[in-house]
Amino acid sequence: MGFFVKHPDAVLDYGFDWTAATSSTIAESEWSIEPGGASVSAQGVAGNRTAATIGGGDAGCVYRVTNRVTFANGERDARILILRIAER
Repeated sequence: MGFFVKHPDAVLDYGFDWTAATSSTIAESEWSIEPGGASVSAQGVAGNRTAATIGGGDAGCVYRVTNRVTFANGERDARILILRIAER
């Protein structure tokens, strides 16, 4: 799990390297953010790395960003990052 601080106006990429999790490739990647207020504007997979472009969010709020993946061999996994929104 990672912890990041983002300005409310910033639109930045965040991601995970899944290489150590499996010898299989990523077949599907899905991103979600709780609670609402921040959003994923783009997402992608390159090899065993996933990335999402995240924007918005309310200053003072903390968001839980989850990346769920399904590998080509049928295994599934999820990772979480914590995103705090702050005026910097």
